[in-house]
Amino acid sequence: MGQRRTEVLAAAIELLDEAGLDALTMRLLASRLGVRASALYRHYPSKQALLDAMVASLVGPAPAMPADAPWEDSLRGAASGMREVMLAHRDGARLISGFHNPGDEAIAVFTHLVESLAGAGITAGMASVAVDTVLAYANGFTIEEQARKLAWPREERDRAFGDGLDLIIAGIRGSLPS
Repeated sequence: MGQRRTEVLAAAIELLDEAGLDALTMRLLASRLGVRASALYRHYPSKQALLDAMVASLVGPAPAMPADAPWEDSLRGAASGMREVMLAHRDGARLISGFHNPGDEAIAVFTHLVESLAGAGITAGMASVAVDTVLAYANGFTIEEQARKLAWPREERDRAFGDGLDLIIAGIRGSLPS
């Protein structure tokens, strides 16, 4: 059962890359695998469960940041890494923005980032808002990148993303206690 579940997941990601999120249906995926759509529900109880598994697979375990890394570096690394994962897959940002169950790895990264900010003196509540804001920015920026499909050079997009991220981090830094 586990191997077939992995095959279904891999085929779903391949279909996402080829056809996009809107074309990713259980019926089309089943056809590609040579089975009936109902057979897929043995492995994933719903399409949303499959989409969540795709997100968990694409995001995977985050690269380890040194425990003593400055919070700014941790936030930049998480946002940039998330953007790279999303850009590597057609409609990757839309897929990630629609997850219902973030998975253990994503929760661990979020918690680590919140703890890093809390260690710098920001209250836990404000740290959570700050991390959520940074990750939402990365997702929103990337949704726009993928939706527009403009001939905007990657170097310029990277610079614009970094500038926006710097602006958010400056705001977070400004909320630190003196």
